Amino acid sequence: MKKSRGILSLILVAAVLAFLGVTTVRGLNSEGMGAARNINLGLDLEGGVSITYQVKGDTPSQEDMDDTVYKMQRRVEQYSTEAQAYQEGDNRISIEIPGVQDANEILEELGQPGSLYFIRHYDSEGNENYSLNSDGVYVLNKTIDELQESGSIVLTGSEVESASAGSQESQTTGAVQYVVEMSFNDEGTKAFAEATQEAYDNGSDTIAIYYDGDLISVPKVNAVISDGRAVIEGNMTYEEAEQMASTIRIGGLNLELEEISSKVVGAQLGEEAVSTSLLAGAIGLAIVCVFMIFVYLLTGLASSIALVIYTGLILVLLNAYDITLTLPGIAGIILGIGMAVDANVIIFARVKEELSAGTSVHAALKAGFHKAMSAILDGNITTLIAAAVLWLRGSGPVKGFAQTLALGIVVSMFTALVVTRLIVYAFYAIGIRTPKVYGRVKEPRKPIDFLGKRKVFFIISILLCISGFVGMGVNQARGVGAMNYSLDFAGGTSTTVTFDREYTLEEIDSRMIPELEDITGDNNIQVQTVKGSNQVVFKTQTLDLAKREAFETYMQDEFGVTEELMTENISATVSSEMRTDAAVAVIIATICMLLYIWFRFKDIRFATSAVLALVHDVLVVLAFYVIARVSVGNTFIACMLTIVGYSINATIVIFDRIREELKVKEAGEDLKDLVNRCITQTLTRSIYTSLTTFIMVAVLYVLGVSSIKEFALPLMAGIICGAYSSVCITGALWYVMKTRGAAKKAAVSADGANVLPKQKR
Repeated sequence: MKKSRGILSLILVAAVLAFLGVTTVRGLNSEGMGAARNINLGLDLEGGVSITYQVKGDTPSQEDMDDTVYKMQRRVEQYSTEAQAYQEGDNRISIEIPGVQDANEILEELGQPGSLYFIRHYDSEGNENYSLNSDGVYVLNKTIDELQESGSIVLTGSEVESASAGSQESQTTGAVQYVVEMSFNDEGTKAFAEATQEAYDNGSDTIAIYYDGDLISVPKVNAVISDGRAVIEGNMTYEEAEQMASTIRIGGLNLELEEISSKVVGAQLGEEAVSTSLLAGAIGLAIVCVFMIFVYLLTGLASSIALVIYTGLILVLLNAYDITLTLPGIAGIILGIGMAVDANVIIFARVKEELSAGTSVHAALKAGFHKAMSAILDGNITTLIAAAVLWLRGSGPVKGFAQTLALGIVVSMFTALVVTRLIVYAFYAIGIRTPKVYGRVKEPRKPIDFLGKRKVFFIISILLCISGFVGMGVNQARGVGAMNYSLDFAGGTSTTVTFDREYTLEEIDSRMIPELEDITGDNNIQVQTVKGSNQVVFKTQTLDLAKREAFETYMQDEFGVTEELMTENISATVSSEMRTDAAVAVIIATICMLLYIWFRFKDIRFATSAVLALVHDVLVVLAFYVIARVSVGNTFIACMLTIVGYSINATIVIFDRIREELKVKEAGEDLKDLVNRCITQTLTRSIYTSLTTFIMVAVLYVLGVSSIKEFALPLMAGIICGAYSSVCITGALWYVMKTRGAAKKAAVSADGANVLPKQKR
């Protein structure tokens, strides 16, 4: 790079910094487009709409309620991945959608959950099941039960898997027309195939779609549909197609629901939660930048500038892609800043190695970026695969986490491989070429015998892994529950209190929550204010009669509450189906990561070792939750998923070095010495990356509110565990598998050599 281009590059970087700064603070126009203040915030930060539905008819079975809650959860995710649906009492379902303030608009768009049926129409004039009214609209002449008995119902809404608005080219005019695309489950596919076969054979039949007795559409059957995918055509606008699709989606519920109340609720956390988290992020970022500059000098300055650009890009892209940001999401972004250091550390560690070997600055920079490329790509692609699977298979908070994770990975790779590289080469081009300013050159460290202590490490790891299960048994025997499940996982009690005036969250947090934590025994009480009223909703772990009475007495004595408290048991906001989705997603992601590592490293032992280390880290963090009695809620899923991504990324770096050294392995060199040398060479990277990430989370823990602390504390344990497993476990596991495999081959060869001559004789 010429000097002029170097100066131009630095000016460009300064311009990008200024642009991102202005955009995130003020926005690109008068309405603040792109500004950080316009990022979609979750229910915990901004509040939103809360709607309660009640089941029509008799009290439903728990199985039907669970299924309907889960389907409602998937419906409301069209508004936000952080929307929640949960059971309240025996026959009510509440949904909470963040970032919206108009309950009527949501009710209109979401639709009134009712019964959806696909019914045979035999001709255009109708038959004994239907008739045309004075307005020319089909109306039902029979009840649903009568239609069911006569076999006129083809299938119900519960057999519809998905429905969405789309577009396609008209076969007659060639113009683009809007349609409704549907897919059915296995049972629905079979039923619809039989119905369309019969309708097609008759030549003029249609299949009508009725919702709560009202006609939605009467599409004609033009072909036999046996693949479970159908399209409704017609002269529709996109809005009409989307409305029809929405009606079909909401009609897929097992139960008929009616809306009984809707309200706008305030944020669950006050402004203090947001401000302290942002302050923690700023302090943590500053500490990390100072650390990088101190250790890596000029290249550390380049990475610090890239980290600031990374932060600005993340804030702008969150806005651009309408990603809903919750408090755990803020923590995830702050954690991402720490993890974004990883790629820079890998590069600069390589540069220092080249400088230590006596190469020129330019050659060292070129070799550093080139040799670090494979480790950075493999580590980030592996984690990106996990994010993609979590997005496709997960639901609720898992989807939200996957979005933020994928965004952070892509942006961190871009800033490390493009922005940092551009800045470093610009510094070199303008004449800064003294080797000392690109990193303190040190003599290569003498290899540490990690493998010699592998049995000790394995024993420690096994004890740590099983301690969680032992702790669960002990806790269960003590009668306190295997884990400290919050209401997100175990359900709880919702208590609505009507005060004589409106209280702010800050007043509630300072005056009420400490006493209520003692009364309820719950250290993670969720609070919601109801806008336009003096009501406050307290969500706690399940309260027995004594605790409910103590709650009511406290409110009467301390705050003069005269109206009766409305108390209702609520189900977990993280349903069993959502937990199953998360577990299945993690399993599939793990398998995909294993296959990718196997493909890239051409050795199943690398992949197996990495997955075993990943399982080890998850089990150790689980043990920490059990023994420390940290509350298990929504942040538990986010924490575990973060550990999975963080652990695999650290392991890839060591394996990449082993793979590289195996290619140039000297004849006669012991494999144990090679592995020890590789672990030692990457030890600085492992320590620095873990330390910078730990600093970010530790600052968050010190300054954050209680809900953030419950996310940060186990995450710090996971960071320490991830560093330990990467250095002490993964290389040792691969070595054991490799040497045992070689020993078995040698034994088989030896046996063959002994047996063969005997057969000849």
